[in-house]
Amino acid sequence: MDSGTISGIVTAVFVVVFIGIVWWAFSKSNKQRFEDAGKLPFDEDDMPAQQGDKQ
Repeated sequence: MDSGTISGIVTAVFVVVFIGIVWWAFSKSNKQRFEDAGKLPFDEDDMPAQQGDKQ
């Protein structure tokens, strides 16, 4: 096999992997988990600030 064939195979593998990742990211079974993770920065912190944090 020459380098062009290997390059084509590697490109095809990466395209399939990319499509798999996109499929996984947009699947309905992961929607709630990703929405919950996206809201984490906005959740209120219930722990009081420690003395060492106020400088």
